[in-house]
This record gives sequence, structure tokens and C-alpha cells, in this order.
Amino acid sequence: MKPLKGLRVLDLSRVLAGPTASMILADLGADVIKVERPNIGDETRRWGPPFKGGESAYYMSCNRNKRSMTLNLKTGRQILQRLIKQSDVVLLNFLPDTLKKLKLTYEDIKSIKKDIIWASITGFGLSGPLSGEPGYDVLIQGLSGFMSITGEPNGPPMKVGVAICDIFTALYTVIAILAALRKRDLTGEGAMIDNSLLECSMASLANVAANFLIGGVVPGRYGNQHPNIVPYQAFLAKDDYFIVAVGNDEQFKRLCKVIRREDLADDIRFKTNPDRLKNRDILIPILEKIFREKPRDYWISELKKANIPAGPVRNVKEAFTDSYVYEREFLQEISHPTGGKITLFKNPIHMDGNTFEIYRHPPLLGEHTEEILKELGFSDSDIENFKEEKVI
Repeated sequence: MKPLKGLRVLDLSRVLAGPTASMILADLGADVIKVERPNIGDETRRWGPPFKGGESAYYMSCNRNKRSMTLNLKTGRQILQRLIKQSDVVLLNFLPDTLKKLKLTYEDIKSIKKDIIWASITGFGLSGPLSGEPGYDVLIQGLSGFMSITGEPNGPPMKVGVAICDIFTALYTVIAILAALRKRDLTGEGAMIDNSLLECSMASLANVAANFLIGGVVPGRYGNQHPNIVPYQAFLAKDDYFIVAVGNDEQFKRLCKVIRREDLADDIRFKTNPDRLKNRDILIPILEKIFREKPRDYWISELKKANIPAGPVRNVKEAFTDSYVYEREFLQEISHPTGGKITLFKNPIHMDGNTFEIYRHPPLLGEHTEEILKELGFSDSDIENFKEEKVI
């Protein structure tokens, strides 16, 4: 059972945040129509290498389970109006001025479909002093505070290794769309969603934001350490790095027993987490010296026996080839028209004991244009005219 079956999403967005949001909706069963520029398409199609069958891995990461059609939004208004009339959700990531020029504002779309759910993703929102500025993930990581807390204490600010602000915003947008659909069920009214990368990212600072808002603490960079919990970080063993996550005082006592330093648990400097937080510069070097005496796997084994969360620091290959991902059916091999057999990760949601399968490969540019136009009621001669006029 696909819970969003029967829902149609018109995806006018591109790059990562919008396409990721629409992909999640497609995973859950929505018919997502990805509208792209004729002969150009989503720019991520060229963001590589690596490529497979002429398509970039980047593009494939956020466009499964969709249909693609090409359309010139300036000259294809007739087609666009029919698409809107048959859609439940319109997702876009244009700046305010572009929305006005293309007549894609909420009021424009609402005049075509009264109960439409209109979801906008921009860097800074549709109002406010920065509304007209473009937003890119690395810029938002800097502006939101993320880079200020990422990296080593004495090193430069660092961005997260993936476009995390785009992903946060995609998730918040899916939540907003699902809430809007529920609202429409109850009231018959559509909704206008205005999500910004900056706000979604700042909201994702969680306890770090609260540390400042409530306690006035301006956090710095702690490397692999935690601003509120000690010890909770990566340590270097004799041969490799591993993670220790001590979440409470009882776990710390057990840790001290594992490393045969029970005296540390009774030390007034380390007895409680606030004590350890205050004296982390004393405690951490002690633990680092002890952990370097034996191999990583020894410590992980002993810590797990004591019910202390611990594990290796794996690279991406190690993570995706672990038996866990196969037992949880997280990966799926699919056929691609130009790339042959490819493997993609699935939606991580498990519902009623099942996962959501990949039922459609990431589409080629305009792969479904004619199919969709025929569904909209256009004839073969209409389609030929659209081609000649370069509307599609």
C-alpha cells in the first residue's frame, strides 16, 4: 500500500532540496511530474563524475520514482495550466521576482486551482530583507551557525560533508505538505507554504540553538566532542578511530570499570556530567592515553559487553556494504534505460513491516513528456506543434 497513491505533485524545482522533497512524496506513492527546461534539464544531471549511462550519480540520488517532462514555462502556459488543474501540490524554488515574471505566485496558481497546495523553497523566504537573494547550501551553512560549530577547536570553520541544509529543508517541506493535505481534508482549503533554507537549518541546530537562546552560551567548535555530554566523541585506539557515547553517569561508571580506572568515577571532578563537562580538558587526555594502548576492536567489544554505546568510524564503502543494509533491505538494484543495472538506496521509512520500493528509475530528460501531454488531453498534432515551437 502506497499511502499517497492518487496524489499528483507538480515539481517545478531543481538541484537538491526541492527534488529531495518531491522524491520522498514519490516514494510514498504520489505521481510526481518533474518539469525541466527543454534540452537542458535539471543542472544536477551534469554534476559529476561519476556518471552512469550519461546521468550523474548526484541527479540519480534525488530523482527516483518520478516522471520527467520538458516544458518552456514562458511559452507553455496552456500546458502548465492543465498540469496545475490536475495537481494537488505544486513545488517550486524560484526567487520572488521570478515567480512574478512566470506568473507562478500562490495567487496565480490559486486562481487556476482553488485548493492547490503551493510549496516554495528559497534560501531566505519570500519576505524579509534577504528574500531576493539566492541561497546555496554552503552559504546557508555559514549563515546559520553550522560552520561555526563544525571542525576542530583551533581549526577553521568547516561545512558538513553533505548539503545538509538542503536535506533539512526537504524534510521540513515534506512535513508541511503532509500537514497541508490533512488541512485540506478537513477544510477543503489549500495552503501556501513558504520554507527557507536558513530557518530550517537554524531550527535543526536543536540543543546548540537552545544553549544560546536559554543559556546565552555562544558555542565554539568541539571537533568530535559534544557541547553538552562528556565523554561523547571519537577516540584513537592503537590502530584506528572509534566512537564512545556515554549518555549518563551510570554509563560513565561502567566505562571506568572497563578501562580499569574506577577511581575516575569517584573523582569529584568527573562524578556527574556537569562535572565532566567543566573538566573535559582534564578527563579527555586521560581517556585518550588509555585508549591508545589497545586496538579499536578490543575496546568496542569490551564497551558493548558493558552496555556502553561504541562503534567504529567507517567510510562510506564500509557503511554501505555492511550486512545491516541488506538485512534491512535498504538497497535496491534497478534497471536503467541507459545505465543498465544500478543500485540505489531506498526510502528509509519502514511501515507495517514493509519498505517502500523503487518502482521507477530516475527519469531521462523529458522521458515522459508525450505520455503526460496525452494524459492532459493533447493530440499527436498538438504535440508536434509544441515540438516545432520549442515549447517542449
